[in-house]
Amino acid sequence: MTHTTETHNEQDHTLRQGLAAGTSIGASILLLTVGALSLLEGISAVLDDEVFVAGPEYVYAFDLTTWGWIHIVLGVLLVIAGLGLVTGAGWARATAIVIAAVSIVGNFLWLPYYPWWSILVIALNVVVIWGVATWRPLRD
Repeated sequence: MTHTTETHNEQDHTLRQGLAAGTSIGASILLLTVGALSLLEGISAVLDDEVFVAGPEYVYAFDLTTWGWIHIVLGVLLVIAGLGLVTGAGWARATAIVIAAVSIVGNFLWLPYYPWWSILVIALNVVVIWGVATWRPLRD
């Protein structure tokens, strides 16, 4: 009877290890994707792309170039956190959650300039936060 219980525990442990690894890889890939999107968004804004339009009464109005640099910095930080998650760095989990949350706020403030892009990046950040927060690495 103990052999069956040990086998079941080993299989359960292996399954949980696989799920944890899959979740961490998925969150890492999404974080890298969000970072790349933010970088592209920032570069587009810095180069004064005519895609972006804001109404004259926007409360959080910065110069388009300023918004571009904000998104470039956020993108770089998101990519660094994503690479940290890929490598399994201990600091990466908390950093990824904090930077993704800051990215959500930044994209919320960016909504009037490019709403669909902002909504996409906000949604991806929410998924990243959920994935990283629910991932429980198992120790051997």
